[in-house]
Amino acid sequence: MDHTTLDVRAVRERVATHLVGRDRELDLLLAAVAAGRDVLVEGPPGTSKSTLLRAITAEWGIPLLLVEGNADLTPTRLVGHHNPARVLREDYTPDNFVAGPLVEAMRTGGFLYVEEFNRAPEDTLNTLLTAMAERTITVPTVGTVEAVGTFRVIASMNPYDAVGTTRMPTSVSDRMCRLAVGYQDAEAERGIVARRTGITERRLVTDAVALTRATRERDDVRQGSSVRGAIDLALVTAQLAAMRGVAVPDTDELRGLPVDYTGTVWDAMVVALSGRVHLDEIAERTPEGVLREIWEDHFLLQPAAAEPG
Repeated sequence: MDHTTLDVRAVRERVATHLVGRDRELDLLLAAVAAGRDVLVEGPPGTSKSTLLRAITAEWGIPLLLVEGNADLTPTRLVGHHNPARVLREDYTPDNFVAGPLVEAMRTGGFLYVEEFNRAPEDTLNTLLTAMAERTITVPTVGTVEAVGTFRVIASMNPYDAVGTTRMPTSVSDRMCRLAVGYQDAEAERGIVARRTGITERRLVTDAVALTRATRERDDVRQGSSVRGAIDLALVTAQLAAMRGVAVPDTDELRGLPVDYTGTVWDAMVVALSGRVHLDEIAERTPEGVLREIWEDHFLLQPAAAEPG
């Protein structure tokens, strides 16, 4: 099958069934890769970047090869290497070459997905540049590897994380389309949490999402939790509630919630969210202190502020 001639609209409709609240991003990413472009997807963790790619490649029927960008991602790790034991016996030959993810993606027409792209060394980025610009790469003793038509380089980066990152060379960014992906709205996140956890108690899902989203809205927090935190918060709260015999209230109101329930949510917050709240370096706070304020705002202050007068 020639993947380049697939009905993109049909693929889009099938991919959309795997996602919640990502219609626009799906349209843009699918259009870019169907047009033969390499893409930089920019957004914080937990914003469905890898989910989008897995769904697209699964429906397209091509491999997704994932690598993590860091100081250890050398050109050799990316391209491949010769088996040392066989080299001692046979010298360097094409048969004892072990393909790395870049060569594998080029040969199979897959997507090479490089997470934390801006953490990779500059010489590694230059290796990718050759593959993107020429759709070929020359490997010593192996020869020229030509990419199958569906080969794409998809890179991702977190715009809020500057520690250990390198500046993106203009020669690389000039050859890539860019898609900015933000957090979904609250309704979409509630849908994700309900789908991922199987939890049917609306109260629990609503609280988990609201408390997690609040970590992203504070001035003293450099980066708050992704929806993964809400998923874990809901799951841990459900387990704690079952262990303690605490019922999840069947109400949409925040007023008058039982203290055993709100206390259970607090205990789960410490476990699920404290490691996901990254404070500003100058903030003289602890993650637990910030979370306590968020908990109080949600369960104590907001209901009081909503009273008439």
